[in-house]
Amino acid sequence: MNSQWMILGPATLYMMSMTLTPGPNNIMLTASGANFGFKRTLPHMAGIVGGCFLLFSAIALGLGTLFERFPSIQIALRWLGSAYLLYLAWKIASAPPPDLKRQAHSVPLTFWQAAAFQFANPKAWVMGLALIAGFIPEQGSVIVNALILVGFVELMAFPCLALWAGFGMAIGHWIKSDGAWRLFNVTMGLLTAACVVLILR
Repeated sequence: MNSQWMILGPATLYMMSMTLTPGPNNIMLTASGANFGFKRTLPHMAGIVGGCFLLFSAIALGLGTLFERFPSIQIALRWLGSAYLLYLAWKIASAPPPDLKRQAHSVPLTFWQAAAFQFANPKAWVMGLALIAGFIPEQGSVIVNALILVGFVELMAFPCLALWAGFGMAIGHWIKSDGAWRLFNVTMGLLTAACVVLILR
């Protein structure tokens, strides 16, 4: 391995530590794992990875600089992201217990919905900006280096996301009554809605 790529180790540790700590994605994955199970939550997890890959790559190619020059774009994105997050919070909070899912036609978040949300997720922006600023090698093509770095760390982040979905699935096995399910979903919805404060502050 080229010596400049020895930085992949520290970059992976950084990404894993950030991915394991609570945030909008992890709260929603926990709720999805509990309500829909691990398998049906896989597209949601893949969407987070795919969305972060696109976002971090775009940051490496200058998206962060564009936001600095035109702050109105970032402001608009924050409000759109807040509105979408509140919509997702309402969906989580109002979700019926699993035994009523077929009647309500409730479905987990899709790949593209999860991917699109990353562009309005403040934690994803913080992760991406720090990753590109601190770990991308200076030698060689910026595009190639960014794709290698971002692709590698996102693959390493997937197991961390799976832990949150698995945690939710374990909670789902533990909850027995409809009342407990509704309380859990309302709690997850409120926690998701609370993340709007991170976006608008």
